[in-house]
Formats: sequence, C-alpha cells, structure tokens
Amino acid sequence: MSLKHFLCTAVITLLLVSCGETKRNKGLTVFKYNESSGITSLDPGFASVQSNIWATNQLFNGLVQLDENLKIQAAIAKKWSISDSSATYTFVLRNDVYFHDNQCFNDGKGRLVVAQDFVYSFDRLLDAKVAAKGSWVLKKVDSYKALNDTVLEIKLKEPHSPFLGMLTMQYCSVIPKEAIDFYGNDFRSNPVGTGPFYFKYWKENEKLVLRKNEKYFEKDDNGQQLPYLDAIAITFIPDKQSSFLEFIKGDLDFMSGLDASYKDEILTYDGKLNPKYQSKIDMVTEPYLNTEYLGILVDESIPAVTESPLSNKLVRQAINYGFDRKKMMKYLRNNIGMPATSGIIPDGLPSYDSNIIKGYEYNPEKAKALLIEAGYPNGEGLPEIPLSTNSSYLDLCEYIQKELSQIGITVTIDVMPPSTLREAISTQKVNFFRASWIADYADAENYLSLFYSKNFTPGGPNKVHFSNPKFDELYEMAISETNDSLRYHYYQQMDAMMIDDASIVPLYYDRVLRFTQKNIKGLGSNAMNLLSLKKVKKLTESPDQ
Repeated sequence: MSLKHFLCTAVITLLLVSCGETKRNKGLTVFKYNESSGITSLDPGFASVQSNIWATNQLFNGLVQLDENLKIQAAIAKKWSISDSSATYTFVLRNDVYFHDNQCFNDGKGRLVVAQDFVYSFDRLLDAKVAAKGSWVLKKVDSYKALNDTVLEIKLKEPHSPFLGMLTMQYCSVIPKEAIDFYGNDFRSNPVGTGPFYFKYWKENEKLVLRKNEKYFEKDDNGQQLPYLDAIAITFIPDKQSSFLEFIKGDLDFMSGLDASYKDEILTYDGKLNPKYQSKIDMVTEPYLNTEYLGILVDESIPAVTESPLSNKLVRQAINYGFDRKKMMKYLRNNIGMPATSGIIPDGLPSYDSNIIKGYEYNPEKAKALLIEAGYPNGEGLPEIPLSTNSSYLDLCEYIQKELSQIGITVTIDVMPPSTLREAISTQKVNFFRASWIADYADAENYLSLFYSKNFTPGGPNKVHFSNPKFDELYEMAISETNDSLRYHYYQQMDAMMIDDASIVPLYYDRVLRFTQKNIKGLGSNAMNLLSLKKVKKLTESPDQ
C-alpha cells in the first residue's frame, strides 16, 4: 500500500471512528447501530448468524433478493426462467454490476460481474477446504454453468420448489476470484462485493465502517441511485443495557429486539412504546419468522429416550396443555410475540393458518386427564424431568417449571452455556431442551425439514429425531409441488402430525421489533428481520422542521 493511500485511508477512518461527534461528521450521513453479539466474519459463505447476515447484506448481492413482503425480486439477475418440470433455472444477468474498487484488481478498479463469477462463487461454497457454513444450500443442485457472460444455468437433481427462495440467502452472494487469490483466508476481514456499501475499516470488537458505493447498480422508483446514506458505522458494545442507553442518548440510530434489561423501560405491559419515548423515537413491529419451542428427543434407538417418561406421547401432550402461553407472553415478553398454539409454522408465512392448524391451548384439566391415562395420576410415580436451556431463557423455563408443577409434573432446569447446549443437542446428550428456529428462507419447508427423517442431527436439523414414513412422504411431495395452494396443504398436514406427536412444545412466534430515531426514514421491516440500509435516509434536520 502506498504512503499516499495509507494516509488517505487513515484520515477517512479517523473521521468515521469519531462518528458520535457531530462536528467530525459534518456533511456526512452516517447510520449508526450496535451489534452486541459481535461479527465473526464478513465472508458471505459464513453468514450463518444474524450479525454476520446483516453486515454482509450491505456488502454483497446475489442473483435474486427478497422485498419487504418476502417476494422474490431481481438483483444481479434481471430475469429468469424455470423449465424441465421445475428442475432447470436459467438466469440472465444485468450488464451494469461491478465489484467494489479494491487493490485485488490489477488497476484497483472493480470489474464487471459475469456469469462465470457465480460459477466460481458456487464452487467455493461447496469446497470442503473452505468449509463454508452455507454449502448445504446447493445440496439439491446437480450442475451449474455459464452459457456466456450474461447467462447462468442451474440444474437441480430433482424439482425443489423452495430453491429460488434459497438463492436469496447471503451464502449465494457473488464474490470475485481475484479477492480470494489476493487475501486468502483474510477475505473474512477484507470483503469485496457488489453491494450498496463497500468495506472501509474493521477493528474487531470495536468498530466496523462501511462506505457508500458510488457505482451501485440499483435505483429508487424515481430513478435516483441508491444508497442514500454516506456510511454505516457499527459498534460492538456487548452489554445490551449500555447500548440501549447509547440509543436513548441519540448516539445510535437504530436498535433491534427486546432484552430483559430494558424491556419494561421502553415498553408498556401490553407491548406499546412507553409514552415518554413516543416523541423521541419510532417503533415498528411485525411477525418474525422465528419459532421458539422446547424439543423432546424421541429416537427410540437411544436407551436414555426409552427410559424417560417423555417417550410416552401422553406425557408429552400433557406438557403441551399444562402451561398458559398467553400469560407467559404478557409477563415475560410484554406481549411481543404470539403464543404458539398453531404448530411449528409461524405467523408471517402464507401457509400459516390458525383456523386450520389447531395446536395446544392452556387446558390443565386435559393435561391431568392425560397423566391419568399415562399411568401417573396427579404426577404420582412420574420421575423428575430435566430441561436444558441457556441463561437467556432461564426465566421462561422457570415459568414453565412452575406452571407444570401445579398439574404434578416436576421439571428440573439445567442451565448450560449456549455452545455447550448446542453440542449436547447435536449429539443427543439431552432429552428435553429449549430451542428455536429462525427461517433461512421464506418457505415453511424450512421448518418442516426439522422433522424429515433424513435430516437427523448432527448432519441435519432434525434435533428431536422424529421419524414417520407418512410425514416423509408428504414432505417429498411438497418440495416437488409447484402449485402453491397444494404445497401449503401438504405443509399443514405435516404440521398437524407434529402437533399430534408432541415431540416439540411450541412456545411462541416471535416478532420483529425495531426502534429508530425520529430522523431515520425508509428503514422498513420484514418477517425475516433482514437489515437492508440501501433505501434508508438520515435527515440532517428534525423531521418536524
């Protein structure tokens, strides 16, 4: 790097690192938010957690993308066609998409994206040496090739209706071979993409700065080039209460989610914005494709399962009837979320229908009757049932513990670090555990794949090891069905089977919860809780002026 380039970079970095000081930001619109969980990689192949996904979504593009209504829209592919009974996808690319300017290119200028770049990106995603988190996305793909610079063909092994939606994931972003050749493993901290913002500076656990891509290809409805913002500055304050105070002071523009440390301060008990903040900040909420649940291991080939009272479906059903989800949401979540009384598929997906799928409502008398039928009247003779969780969900598990004790079910709680719990679930070391599933893509198949018998952990997402030939048959019919109405019908049948088996205890369907300063416009929201900043404006004066 030349001295001139180094000095230029240092000056810009110093300008942005002090983004809380208005004088240093004069003339720049910098969108500021905090990521308490940190960011582990800016490589889209490793965008498996929300913090990484949010950052890479600003830096990269794929063939297609989701709009706020979760409809698939064009991105680098301006159009596409599907043929051969929905097994062959042909994408025609735009001819005005360029990689970010970067020293990995011979002249330092980003070059035009061509179809072969997607071939390279997919090859890398599948490369066992790379060990990308998102390699599973291409599991159904038989082949892909560039027919020319602007046409990409993808052939599936068999029809898979959710596939187009899966291509909207950050894993499928296009990256240049030159960047991987130049940076190697350091690509994680030197990302080169095509997105509305380009990478500028990252001091891990302190600050990440992205700058406006002046060559970005997308425009708004009036023909104005996106993005509107000049920069994004992300801090990494680990304590959520501290970051909340930074937001209230106005030093952060955006805050997402709800934490116990401040939920009663910012929200009323019925989930409304506290009146004292209504003139200072805005709040947006909508269904979030995240189902929180308790999982019950039901694999009868495991001795610990057959020895547990949870091997009895009647006991599992009694647990489902034995606690009040509505009360739980009111007192522990300030009504942010919906009681999960309609199975695993959450509100926000088109196949969700609470009028068709009837799950478990609070019914302690029914729960007691089921225990009598199971041979445990009033819980007599029923062994203690250990429930494994992490500390973030201890209050929720203690609530369920107390509720179930009133019908004769004794639950003990085992609190583990998140990584330890994940490992224990993956290796079938725990029978009863708290879990959740956030949709990777906007199709209910994503949730129902949790119970397909070929997806047992550790190789797949079936944590409870549920296995049912009829369920598998419906699942395979659904993923090859191109008629949406019929596919949704199959999904609902599968969800009903899961409700009856009670190998999970659905708790609640989450909600996206976003808070912004009054001068932030155009952020919007979506049921995937995907953060898109390309259409955001930060007003330099009060919106009331």
